[in-house]
Amino acid sequence: MLRLSPPGSERLFQSPRLSARFGGGEANVAVSLAIFGHRIRYISVCPPNEVGDAAVSELRKWGVETDHILRQGIRLGVYFDETGANQRPGKIIYDREHSAISDAKVGAIDWDAALAGVDWFHTTGITPAISASAADLTLQAVRRARASGIRVSVDLNFRGKLWKYGTAAPEVMGEIVRSADVAIGNEEDCQKSLGIPVEADVASGSLPLAAYEKLTAGVLERFPNLGLVAITLRESQSADQNIWSAVLRNKEKFWPGPRYEITDIVDRIGSGDAFAAGLIHGLDLFGDEEKALAFAVAASCLKHSLPGDFNLVSENDVLALMKGEKSGRVQR
Repeated sequence: MLRLSPPGSERLFQSPRLSARFGGGEANVAVSLAIFGHRIRYISVCPPNEVGDAAVSELRKWGVETDHILRQGIRLGVYFDETGANQRPGKIIYDREHSAISDAKVGAIDWDAALAGVDWFHTTGITPAISASAADLTLQAVRRARASGIRVSVDLNFRGKLWKYGTAAPEVMGEIVRSADVAIGNEEDCQKSLGIPVEADVASGSLPLAAYEKLTAGVLERFPNLGLVAITLRESQSADQNIWSAVLRNKEKFWPGPRYEITDIVDRIGSGDAFAAGLIHGLDLFGDEEKALAFAVAASCLKHSLPGDFNLVSENDVLALMKGEKSGRVQR
């Protein structure tokens, strides 16, 4: 996707300037994992024009393989981001109708070729929200991946402004999650993407750990195919100050993650994707679910310090924060 943002904390078109960056849920995860040292293949549909060329080049810049991006369609999806400040919330406006991925049909991608040699497939709830055909394509992808013995993770990522084509999110996302091994989201995602009720005020951004323990157990009960459920926890004091954490559950155990107070947010967009990438990498790095959770929370905490969608931090940056290096002092 193309992201267009006004400078600093300006309102949209307060001045006649917009900065242009590329991003998007799956792309953010791909870039982060490539920086962590993984061989990453991005599978998507992108228009064969100069905007599409620039998007593909941006992925290549960070080491992401782009040979399986299908070049067709007429436009790249766009979103406008207005960054919030203090008590004024941020706002997102989507312009994704008839984008290349939105119009792509089942059969457009050769999944046998695209998934050859892959051991982990990641997708989000954003792509199936943009159109019925994109939902069908996503469902085909996860089913093919699971049938091929590839581990599948799904970030639920409920986007109410996108689910407009007449099918409720739980109808689609439930089928996608049934082909997954790992589900990631927040309490609102569980409620609105999967239809699993949360017995608390999700708008407050603060739930007791017991509520999350019950929520994750409910997700595993509804979807016994899942091996792991991760829920991110964001307590919002204001647009600039959040407390960030997460929890993780497998079929035997529940873990609360570390808790970080973030007092001067630069950009929170992409923090959930940074968590997903951190969890995937942490599981590979440590082979330990509790340590993987701690790595994911630290990685996504650091994303709040960077402008743009991508989490441009190294494994060593994350490990340093995990060890307690959080003063922000200049390293000389």
